[in-house]
Amino acid sequence: MDNEHHTHWEQRYAERPQIWSGRVNARLEEVVPQIDGDVVLDLGCGEGGDAIWFAEHGWEVVAVDVSSTALARAAEEADKRGVLSHIDFQQHDLTQSMPEGPFDLVSAQFFHSLVDMDRPAILHRAAATVAPGGTLLIVDHGGAPPWAPEEVRHHVFPPADEVVDNLALDPGQWERFRVDSMARPATGPDGQQAELIDNVIQLRRN
Repeated sequence: MDNEHHTHWEQRYAERPQIWSGRVNARLEEVVPQIDGDVVLDLGCGEGGDAIWFAEHGWEVVAVDVSSTALARAAEEADKRGVLSHIDFQQHDLTQSMPEGPFDLVSAQFFHSLVDMDRPAILHRAAATVAPGGTLLIVDHGGAPPWAPEEVRHHVFPPADEVVDNLALDPGQWERFRVDSMARPATGPDGQQAELIDNVIQLRRN
């Protein structure tokens, strides 16, 4: 795979042996125990923190990312934790391809990129893979952390209602179970303290 998205993320992952914390995203850990299901699609799985958490909590996981480096790191960690057999790691440029499903849950945690992409269109296609009765869970940054690089701080992070509107889903097929914003304390790479806003979007397919 050789395109702008792949190149960007390969360069990002080449910066350090580990980019992300390896921990499950906090909002996911709060919300998912209330969701019934067996099979989940993890969009932009990175180094596998969420995918491994899902597998450790009884889910069968399809975890996708554009970066081959990220997928290799995720698979290695899943193997160490004894859950690799429950995770199907797949390489996808989600602007071009998407696993077919159906999935009881589609999870998009902080699915942002500085490389230009039609994010609403990707999430719309992802929603189409949700099984009847299933859930689309999107957790977004409400804004950039103050310690983020300048290009990130200038990135536009749409509010939760706008994200839902941009998905252009059939309101007869989807229920807005939860669409809100929540603050959480966070610590930057050099110990900086700040309050960050997460947009939490939980939609249920009828």
